Amino acid sequence: MVRWSVRGGGVIGPAPFLIAGVVNITPDSFYDGGRHYSLEAAAHHGLELLSQGAHILDLGGESTRPFSERVEADTEMDRVMPVLQKILKARPEATISVDTYKASVAARCLEAGACIINDISACRFDPQLLDVLVQYKPGYVLMHTLDRPESMQTDPRYRDVTREILSFFETHLARLVQAGIPESHIVLDPGIGFGKNLEHNLEIMRNMECFHILGRPLYVGLSYKSLWSGLLEVELEGRGMPTQVGTALMAAKQVGIHRVHDVSDSVTTLKIVENICS
Repeated sequence: MVRWSVRGGGVIGPAPFLIAGVVNITPDSFYDGGRHYSLEAAAHHGLELLSQGAHILDLGGESTRPFSERVEADTEMDRVMPVLQKILKARPEATISVDTYKASVAARCLEAGACIINDISACRFDPQLLDVLVQYKPGYVLMHTLDRPESMQTDPRYRDVTREILSFFETHLARLVQAGIPESHIVLDPGIGFGKNLEHNLEIMRNMECFHILGRPLYVGLSYKSLWSGLLEVELEGRGMPTQVGTALMAAKQVGIHRVHDVSDSVTTLKIVENICS
């Protein structure tokens, strides 16, 4: 059972699996191409994902797809904050995560009611983010990546990808806890597609159980990622079924938190796994 402590003494779970529904508030999302970029469209999409069974909404105002360009903090804030406020006005009980590595964005969103920070950088891109996390003590997604999105896919190399990610988690988990973030607030994301080629991604997925040694829930995002095109030679529209198969396989390996685009289908997938593998 997954149990994740978040800001303000809140706890998500216990539950067999948690679903984080993706709300991209960018004009260049790899998944929807900016279809949910406007305030009304993004808020409506988020509320729809909640109605489908999402436990968490993960709002993002800067694309972190490979080779994407950075945006300024003010731009990111202008995209995320109105959507955050509109969703919480309609659903005050909603658990909102903000996908950001910027300290200023994180602080303002936490003040506005977000309770999780999903950070691709492990506080390396903006070191002041660590101070924000210590102050607010939100739920925190500690993710592995080799480098920034604009360069992470430029010839990524590892001697042993699983061991190196495990070492990364050990180092940064200890640093966060020592700084004052409760360990119960931290979950671990191996960063599928972030500074990894196809074989790296498959190797991580084959060995996902190795990360359980750290005693923290695992958070995985493999929804519609390019690894499915690399493996199966399918275009974006053909990645839905592989996403569900991958989600089921990761759930069977006791991954507890799944970041997905298709919430309704993922609810079905995880219900099947729960009833067969429990």
